[in-house]
Amino acid sequence: MQVPKESIISSIDKPVSVVNNFLLHQNYPNPFNPATTIQFELTTKSTISLVVYNIVGEKIATLIDNKLFSPGLQEIEWNAVDFASGVYFYQLKTAGESCITKKMILLK
Repeated sequence: MQVPKESIISSIDKPVSVVNNFLLHQNYPNPFNPATTIQFELTTKSTISLVVYNIVGEKIATLIDNKLFSPGLQEIEWNAVDFASGVYFYQLKTAGESCITKKMILLK
């Protein structure tokens, strides 16, 4: 069966733009024991939150809670000495409810 030429999409009429005013880097070291560094970059002054979740999605730590940051590279250390080995997720969220989530591994 031949597809009619009119139904083949070969381009997008309107370009789609995705605007992010922040970037979340992978933590390092990863895997880590017991501390790791998390870096993020902001292009504009933003209020952000940085939260850590366990593998089942429970919030286990709030590293930054609705704090205003200036543009630029920021970093924070998380010491997980009181937590068990496993997979954790860290999520950076802006006041505008945009968010990025990354995975990290605590290996004791």
